[in-house]
Amino acid sequence: MTTRSPLVPPEPRIGVLGSYGGLNTGDEAILTCVLSCLRALRPQARLVVFSRDAGHTRAHQPLADEVPAWEGVPHRTLLETLSGLDLLVLGGGGILYDGEARRYLRLVRAAQLGGVRTFAFAVGAGPLREPDDREAVRTVLSAMDEVVVRDEETRLVLEEVGVERDVTVTADPALLLSPEPFTAQMMAQEGVPADARLVGMSVREPGRAAEHLNEGDYHALIAGVADFLVRRLDAHVVFVPMERQDVRHAHAVLSRMAAPDRGRILNGSYSPGQVLGLMRHLDLVVGMRLHFLIFAALSGLPVLPLPYAGKVFDFARRLGAPTLVGVAREQSGLLLAELDRLWDEFPQRRPELLARVRDLRDLARETGVRCGALLDGLPGTAGEAVERGRAGSPWVVEEA
Repeated sequence: MTTRSPLVPPEPRIGVLGSYGGLNTGDEAILTCVLSCLRALRPQARLVVFSRDAGHTRAHQPLADEVPAWEGVPHRTLLETLSGLDLLVLGGGGILYDGEARRYLRLVRAAQLGGVRTFAFAVGAGPLREPDDREAVRTVLSAMDEVVVRDEETRLVLEEVGVERDVTVTADPALLLSPEPFTAQMMAQEGVPADARLVGMSVREPGRAAEHLNEGDYHALIAGVADFLVRRLDAHVVFVPMERQDVRHAHAVLSRMAAPDRGRILNGSYSPGQVLGLMRHLDLVVGMRLHFLIFAALSGLPVLPLPYAGKVFDFARRLGAPTLVGVAREQSGLLLAELDRLWDEFPQRRPELLARVRDLRDLARETGVRCGALLDGLPGTAGEAVERGRAGSPWVVEEA
């Protein structure tokens, strides 16, 4: 039997906590990239993914060594799992918003009180108006070993909430995703015509993360945009759901189109890499979902974001894409004019887009560098983490 030398520290157990479990293609893209980064940093580390659907994560994330569920699980069981970690990674992605932030941060707080180091991996935040969520964010993030956020919008939200610490702005981890093939056979199975000009579209449901959307208005607006592109470009429109709820809204938009025969809604279940691979078949994209826009930008496509939230506006600004304000029917004329300009000018704009995407990918890599530095300092630092976790205003870790 081989024994490890006492001079060689054991490889760490690293927990990863986020909105994982197949509910959203963008979140799964983030998890894929976070796990790849951690595996590159520590090839022998034990990667423990806290999932909302453990079966899905086990089936789709081969880099995960352990996948405990964390919703509806006895609190004592969670504490036992957390206490065995050396580092808990929060995120990335937009998980710190009203009604959700406190749920994730209860686990982070429990880890901190148990002496586990904690790292925010390019998280997103907002809206944050509910007092309990604001207090949780203020207390728990202030006690983290390092906080890295994915955009300037999040940094401003944390500042407004009262997080008093250094916050580093990088970029979304999904910018480092690798494409997988989306074959001609897959296109044919979805009923998407071959050798046609294709416009990809992404819609989403209203909700806490998109609270200002008026359902009827934005359905009508996007239907009008789709019909304009059918006429202007002789195009077919491909709706790409990033969550299951997106399918219903895509059908609602399709039903309002004057040319619904020119629209298709993807029905298959695809990995994030396959959705990224789909982009090579498209000629232009118009979308609401952030990671749909990220995938298009990675593929060098002309991108028109529909900014339902600050994170989409921030990404559009960093990309140099048109930065419209809001998704409302009164925006229709401006939107169509921007589409015209985007299509006509894109051959000249494309080099700048590609350069901006390279810069964003470099920023996304910086998150991993910072996490690696924290991993390098793990031995002998647990006591310090406990003291930091107990500093500041108390925040109760409640039963799950």
